[in-house]
Amino acid sequence: MVHEEHNRQKNNGGFALIILGALLLFLAPNIYPEMSGLGTMALVGGMIIGSIGFYLKFFRNRIKKE
Repeated sequence: MVHEEHNRQKNNGGFALIILGALLLFLAPNIYPEMSGLGTMALVGGMIIGSIGFYLKFFRNRIKKE
């Protein structure tokens, strides 16, 4: 169809992953402060999830077009 590209949904969950990573990054280490291993894992996990979301939201479509 002519309008297939126009009607295609462009949300890919990147923004949700950024929000989830930020929440995990800031909130999870404060929930269990006595467990330093869990806090470190939450810190690293939040960074990884947020960076995946940032890639999906901002860079994935630019790399395909070039």
